[in-house]
Amino acid sequence: NQGKYVEAEPLYIQALEICKQQLGENHPRTADSLNNLAELYRNQGKYVEAEPLYIQALEIYKQQLGENHPRTADSLNNLALLYRNQGKYVEAEPLYIQALEIVERVLGSDHPDTEMYRENLEKLHRKQQQISQDDSLLGRLKKRFLG
Repeated sequence: NQGKYVEAEPLYIQALEICKQQLGENHPRTADSLNNLAELYRNQGKYVEAEPLYIQALEIYKQQLGENHPRTADSLNNLALLYRNQGKYVEAEPLYIQALEIVERVLGSDHPDTEMYRENLEKLHRKQQQISQDDSLLGRLKKRFLG
C-alpha cells in the first residue's frame, strides 16, 4: 500500500512458497497468496505476470471451495479487473457478471461485496459506452474531413 513494490515482491513470493510447502499447491490459502502476488503485479502494471497467477488462484478456489463461493467470486472479480485495466472489456464482462451472480445468490443483493461488484460492472459498461461514443464521433469526423 505504500508503493514499496520492490520490497514487497520477495515477501509475497516467500509467503507463496511457504503456503505451497506447508499446505500444498491446491489449498485455498495458497490461492490467497497467488492472488496477493497477482495484485502486486497488477498494481505495477505487470499484467502478463499477474494473469496466470489470477487464473491459477481462480482454479484452486473453484476446485476447493466450489463455483459458488464468495472467494471464487472475489477471484473472478480480480481477474475481470485485470482485463478491464488492459482494455479487454469483452473478456472482463462475463467475469464481472459471474462474480455478481454468485454474491447476489450467496450474500444477498444488499451485501457490500454485491454492491461493489455491481459498481464494477457498471463502470465497465460506462467505459464501453464511452468508447462506442468516441468511435462514433471519430467515424463522423473522418467522414466529414476525409470524405
